[in-house]
Amino acid sequence: MTMFLTRHATADDGPCWALDGHYLPVGFSLAAWLALPAAQAPAALQAMPLGERALAPLLAPIEDAQEAWASGVTYLSSRMAREAESQTADVYQKVYAAERPELFFKAAGWRVAGHGGGIRVRADSAWDVPEPELVLLLDTAGVIRGYTVGNDVSSRSIEGENPLYLPQAKVYDGGCALGPGIRLCAAQDMTDLPISLEIERAGAVAFSGNTRTSQIKRRLPELAEFLFRELSFPQGAFLFTGTGIVPGEDFSLRTGDVVRIGIDGLVLENPVQ
Repeated sequence: MTMFLTRHATADDGPCWALDGHYLPVGFSLAAWLALPAAQAPAALQAMPLGERALAPLLAPIEDAQEAWASGVTYLSSRMAREAESQTADVYQKVYAAERPELFFKAAGWRVAGHGGGIRVRADSAWDVPEPELVLLLDTAGVIRGYTVGNDVSSRSIEGENPLYLPQAKVYDGGCALGPGIRLCAAQDMTDLPISLEIERAGAVAFSGNTRTSQIKRRLPELAEFLFRELSFPQGAFLFTGTGIVPGEDFSLRTGDVVRIGIDGLVLENPVQ
């Protein structure tokens, strides 16, 4: 049975979680739920009393102290794009084929924009793109509990100059968005989901593209296992799984653009501020 979690900005109680459109108890914590054994977690969630309809504005479905991490070069199209932009293309050829995946820190929960929240491009970057991605929800043992939609906003010009500049290309204010909520399901339910990207500029579509999660080179549990090998996440974690839609060299995000990312009916929309 699929369930859907959302997080809302309520006037009286602050950030509150909702299950299938109805508020969970005020004290519900996603981090605490992710600490439950995976076999017990669904029943524990279903047993919770539900309140009124959740109508308050959406927040990013991640708690402030949780972390979002990311995987790089997991699609062939991503490898080819990185090779084209980089002065050291062999780095991306090697990471695509290697046993060990590329993993990097993306954002602390408090820094993540939700559905409708603003994203940004760096002022010191000349070439910036959204990266639409399936994002895994991982419990404290590294087990996949579900997924959400993510935008790994990136500076291609900074990363292309030198791969060691990756943190600056990826981690900055307005560089990460998640939403609209979390679809709780097993890893096997995510193996062939449609992903779409549409960028609106001045009321018209400036770029669009599509892919499927079946194009990811690595198995999703494999990515989670590598993240948890020597790193603990006592509050669970979110893991971006890479992008298979990369705008060409003739496209860069601008202030005023609107980015829409869809995964199997879930849509994350963010204006570029």
